[in-house]
Amino acid sequence: MKINILGIESSCDDTSASILQDGNILSNITATQEAHKEYGGVVPEVASRAHQQNIIPVVDLAIKKAGISKNEISAIAFTRGPGLMGSLLVGVSFAKAFALSLDIPMIEVNHMQAHVLAHFAEDPKPDFPFLCLTVSGGHTQIVKVNDYLDMEVLGTTIDDAAGEAFDKTGKLLGLDYPAGPVIDKLAKKGEAIFSFAEPNLPNLDFSFSGLKTSILYFLKKQIKTNPDFIQENLNDICASVQSAIIKSLMIKIIKATEETGIKEVAVAGGVSANSGLRNAIETEGGKRGWKTYIPKLEYCTDNAAMIAVTGYRKYLKKEFVGQEITPEARLKI
Repeated sequence: MKINILGIESSCDDTSASILQDGNILSNITATQEAHKEYGGVVPEVASRAHQQNIIPVVDLAIKKAGISKNEISAIAFTRGPGLMGSLLVGVSFAKAFALSLDIPMIEVNHMQAHVLAHFAEDPKPDFPFLCLTVSGGHTQIVKVNDYLDMEVLGTTIDDAAGEAFDKTGKLLGLDYPAGPVIDKLAKKGEAIFSFAEPNLPNLDFSFSGLKTSILYFLKKQIKTNPDFIQENLNDICASVQSAIIKSLMIKIIKATEETGIKEVAVAGGVSANSGLRNAIETEGGKRGWKTYIPKLEYCTDNAAMIAVTGYRKYLKKEFVGQEITPEARLKI
């Protein structure tokens, strides 16, 4: 009998559902919320209400596109955390009701663990052990992956995440939210000619709060003498900011490979869609003899396929949860 896993992702502002059959993705549907652009960031209450509107149509479409019926679903995997509590509540509540109505097991999934396992949605797939640089709006980590469900965090951010640095800089520059893709696009037209403060942590941890402050003070100083500085130098500013963020990330992943001796290197999370970071990983990998793994863009941002992939691995081990399960906004690997 085929194993069909329904994956549900609702940790932030994307409502996503996916069907995975015997380890193969049959569908991956995502509804993106546009309402947050006018606020310059995700508004939790708006996000949770949009999830309520989107989750049933998204799940229905995922099942139909997969060519199966709901009665053929073997289990439902859902994001338990980390994420926005209101958004998580919608996904967890739906999963509970869906599982109860069909009398099928539930599988809780850690969102960050799922980002790492997004590399197993399609070929090529990394060999164990491998290092994964997981970079998103809320998290920046280096994870040593020993097996599908055996992961060790070697380094994490002590303050802000790389994705947050992109978005906060975008706000300073007057760019639309989310700013990461906009900065990436503009950076291709400019040159990294401006310098900012660099964190100097001795271990594998990250810090981006100092960089954000450095960018803020730099812009204030320049605008004081030239009010049109941002407009006149926007491409170069974006290129400089992107270069600084990527440099911080690359220093740590290089250090991690040297300390562990592992040459299987992957990158995951929303910021892994950044073309500068993808190029840096591949270029450095070529120099250092790494085997590098970068997921397709649809598996970089929040998506239910990665939840279904993780759920499938837990299903094989019969790691199920009961109706008493609750979401956790700060769930750790």
